[in-house]
Amino acid sequence: MPGTLTGVGADGRITLAHGGGGSAMRSLIDEVFLAAFTQGPLAVQEDQARLDLTTLAQAGDKLAFTTDAFVVEPLEFPGGNIGTLAVCGTVNDLAVGGATPVALSAAFVLAEGLELALLRRVVEAMARSAAQAGVRIVTGDTKVVPRHACDGLFVTTSGVGVIRPEHTISIAAGQPGDVVLVNGTLGDHGAAILCARGDLALQTHLQSDCAPLNTLVDTLLRAVPGVHCMRDATRGGVAGVLSELAEASNVLVTVNEAALPVHPEVEGVCEILGLDPLFLANEGKLVAVVPACHAEHALAAMQSHPLGRNAAIIGTLQASASGQGAVHVVNEFGGARVLTMPSGEQLPRIC
Repeated sequence: MPGTLTGVGADGRITLAHGGGGSAMRSLIDEVFLAAFTQGPLAVQEDQARLDLTTLAQAGDKLAFTTDAFVVEPLEFPGGNIGTLAVCGTVNDLAVGGATPVALSAAFVLAEGLELALLRRVVEAMARSAAQAGVRIVTGDTKVVPRHACDGLFVTTSGVGVIRPEHTISIAAGQPGDVVLVNGTLGDHGAAILCARGDLALQTHLQSDCAPLNTLVDTLLRAVPGVHCMRDATRGGVAGVLSELAEASNVLVTVNEAALPVHPEVEGVCEILGLDPLFLANEGKLVAVVPACHAEHALAAMQSHPLGRNAAIIGTLQASASGQGAVHVVNEFGGARVLTMPSGEQLPRIC
């Protein structure tokens, strides 16, 4: 029952005893984490998850492995919380490489004094996001530190996926003539987090776009098996992805500014603060690069999926006359500006 956890303070908060390895820690694991995540290998409670190699081999011929640490302020925001972010971020890193996500690990660093009710909401959000993505959380770890050593709650997730042999997706595989697509409006997560902090007294209805993209990626790859590149546009936004693409593939990326899908409220926030939505973080958006002959087919496939209804073609790849990769953004009057790799932090830490 909520609130009956052993070792919890009278105010319903985590104490250092929950990291001590005794009965309080056992109670935390059983009543919070296992209550939400118990399934498959995790139910056995060994010190490691055990995945069947035969089953993995049937899904593909290569393993994909990724890891992420998540920190965000506030821990809860419109459209999700740090738990939603942790699962979706790791699932998406696997998916955009053409991998089918299979299993995740989750490690928690909890600050002494963290509200138990908040921790439960985070863990429950992780369980929901994992179920939505069709992936299992199979192993994990928990540490509790003094309140001055951690800002509430940090989560680290790692993920394993299987790549089918027909997929060779790479940030270095862009070719002159290719077309660049995004699956929806840009900057929703970054703008939502900025407004949720309350520092700017901005009233909006913005929600984070945090979502697992693996089913969207499956839809796209079934329609266009020859996708050259995919990346989820998180920190650094679409600008960061396009800069990496230009450099790794040694191409000129030309972006049509008028084609960029931007939510009116995000556009308003950017105008007030002098920000560029291309640089704002996303947690449910990807950039895909496909041969021009498949561009319309790819767009239709994306738009057929709930997470791609606002998908758009935003640019093209060309041979670089200088021999070096670059990104140019062309406005409706034909003027162009050079888009450079993000430097430092355009906004306070958001993921």
